[in-house]
Amino acid sequence: MNEKTTTGAPASMPRCTKRIGTPLLILSIVGIAVACLLLSAPASAGTKYMAGSPDLSAYISGTNEFLPGDSVSLPVTIQNTGYNEYKFVDSSIVDRDDLPDTAKFLIISLAQGDSPIIVKSDPQMVGDLTGSTTTTCSFTIKIPSDARAGTYSVPVGMNYSYLYYAEQYGTDAIQYYYKNVNKTVTIPITIKNRVQIDVVSTDIGEVNAGTEGTLKISVKNTGDEDGKKSILKIAQSGTSPVTPTDSSVYLGDFTMGETVTGIFRISAADDTEEQTYPLDVYVSYENSEGDTVTSETETIGIPVGRKAAFSITSDPVTITAGKKKVITVSYRNTGGATVYDAQARISAVDPFTCSDDVAYFGTVSPGESRDAAFEISVDGGATAKEYGLDSEIEYRDSLDNSRVSDPLKVTITVEDRQGAVESLTSNPLLLGILVAIIIIGIAGYAFWYRKRDQ
Repeated sequence: MNEKTTTGAPASMPRCTKRIGTPLLILSIVGIAVACLLLSAPASAGTKYMAGSPDLSAYISGTNEFLPGDSVSLPVTIQNTGYNEYKFVDSSIVDRDDLPDTAKFLIISLAQGDSPIIVKSDPQMVGDLTGSTTTTCSFTIKIPSDARAGTYSVPVGMNYSYLYYAEQYGTDAIQYYYKNVNKTVTIPITIKNRVQIDVVSTDIGEVNAGTEGTLKISVKNTGDEDGKKSILKIAQSGTSPVTPTDSSVYLGDFTMGETVTGIFRISAADDTEEQTYPLDVYVSYENSEGDTVTSETETIGIPVGRKAAFSITSDPVTITAGKKKVITVSYRNTGGATVYDAQARISAVDPFTCSDDVAYFGTVSPGESRDAAFEISVDGGATAKEYGLDSEIEYRDSLDNSRVSDPLKVTITVEDRQGAVESLTSNPLLLGILVAIIIIGIAGYAFWYRKRDQ
């Protein structure tokens, strides 16, 4: 009896069942694993802070020492050292848009306080300042020239809001609660000692357009510091036509409360109009730290008169060709300055000659006239017409500087001899005088002749 035992699947089971079952099992295991991972992974987590707020402070970037009279841009740095506390992370928390340590809508202002400074800038909108960050804003300030030295506390105002509390409703709604803050801190500003001048008096000599004059000025040290190696200076103010000829006087030590005097020479441009013009005055000195600095500038007024000018007021002169004649020319000072050691000159050119071409006047005040006599000869072949001879006035100003006026024209009409006879016969009065002279001459001769024969 031959009998075989068979193991494995029954003969009736399809043989492919084992090959198909293995992939399905693998897919089932992978699906279960993915589901477990999905079930075990939390949803996207949110964050919230239970405490925290901004903490703002201020300081000056750079120097905080200034001199009276300074006008500066003051850089003020705002620092936020605030931080957030007690952080919570949970899938049910909705993230906040703002952090508690952020100063929102920050506005910075600078005030005068008890200091003498003048703040010229308005409050500045900075925006949001997060924790652990800084921002800088600049304010224009002016230190008055009479400000007293010392250290002053200047208030810096800070106006802002921050996230104080946030209340969540469900998983998709949140309400914010903000707190407004007005905070003031102070920054130190030091006003240093400085020599400050006050113009006590001025004595201004005659200053006219195109000439020099003297300026005697006295200044007092009204500041809080003694100046060493001090120099009193004057300078042109902007485009003023008044400029210094001598611009500095050495003073040496210039102590507090002391008054000193300097004498300068100044001049006005030739085309300067008659009015008062500015001139700057200041002191350069060595301060207590050994630095060379200058005081605040003071401006004074310099009255300027009209320049010296002349005109000829006499009538034109007539000379016969071939003759010599003493002519009189009247000159008038039509300017605004007195002239000294004045003398008139005339320039004789062909066909004229002049044996005496200078006439001395001396001092001539504005509005005064002087006559000058010149002996003029005319060549016999001169053309009969009107001529113009150049003339000028040489003089000295109030500081003994030599000056020359603008050229003037002396009008001379030359007539020939025939023309002279015609002009004589055409004038009945002159003709009558001439006939009378002839008759008197003849009668005199006849009388003399008869006396001789007797």
